[in-house]
Amino acid sequence: MRSMTGYGRKQVMVDGRELTVEVKTVNHRFLDIAFRLPRAFAFAEDGIRKQMGESLKRGHADVNMTYRNSRADARELSLDEALVEKYAEAYRKIGRLIGNEQPCSASFIAAQQDVITLSVCEEDQEAVQMLIRDTLSDVLSDVCRMREIEGESLKKDLTCHLDQLAALRDQIEQLAPNVPRAYQERLQQRLAEMGVKEIDPARLTQEVALMADRCAIDEELSRLVSHIAQFRTTMEQDGEVGRRLDFLTQELNREVNTIGSKASDAEIAKLVVNAKSEIEKIREQVQNVE
Repeated sequence: MRSMTGYGRKQVMVDGRELTVEVKTVNHRFLDIAFRLPRAFAFAEDGIRKQMGESLKRGHADVNMTYRNSRADARELSLDEALVEKYAEAYRKIGRLIGNEQPCSASFIAAQQDVITLSVCEEDQEAVQMLIRDTLSDVLSDVCRMREIEGESLKKDLTCHLDQLAALRDQIEQLAPNVPRAYQERLQQRLAEMGVKEIDPARLTQEVALMADRCAIDEELSRLVSHIAQFRTTMEQDGEVGRRLDFLTQELNREVNTIGSKASDAEIAKLVVNAKSEIEKIREQVQNVE
């Protein structure tokens, strides 16, 4: 079982290409990836997304990459010779017009706009893709390792809450048989307070039996045992288990709510409140399970 919280970062320099990759992940219902990539990496986005999907199944991931190419062939200077000649001719013409002809310096012409142009050469896509793939692979390994460590912590916490829920369920089971007897005693006391002296035993038994049937929670208690056992088994499985755990949490809550509505007993009601509190803690933790 893995958490959806993870972080990884790596900076590499290979053959004059410097790349920094940072990946942060948090919980999300599906796999949602947000990119912050250099413009030169537009061609690589699909490959990055596919590689991310091979390692992560759920969660929101922020992928941030910075890149610098310091190779000698990364940039190119171009000289506009025709424009140089035009600037030189214009400079000489100005000198003749004002009667002050002087040689035109090369530095003056070179400083003029568009005479020398610096352009970025097209990247070697194959080399860049390999660099991204190798670096991202290492970063994702760190992310997954952190998610596994966080998953173990989540498992311990969830197990603790499940143990508490199972103990509350057992207490409810012990109290459940007393509910019809307590109802019978309250009914007899109420009838006595109303001045009813002759009570039909058969009618009383029938009323108590009907009440016992309405407040019977044996099935809900049995399903709670099953759901808790399935929850524990699912936590031990590999791969994506978060959605199944979320479903089981909903079923746990459903059974406890039914017990609370059916069992007309103050002590059971208190235990139900505590059980719902444990389930809510389970729900909060399950939201971060992959």
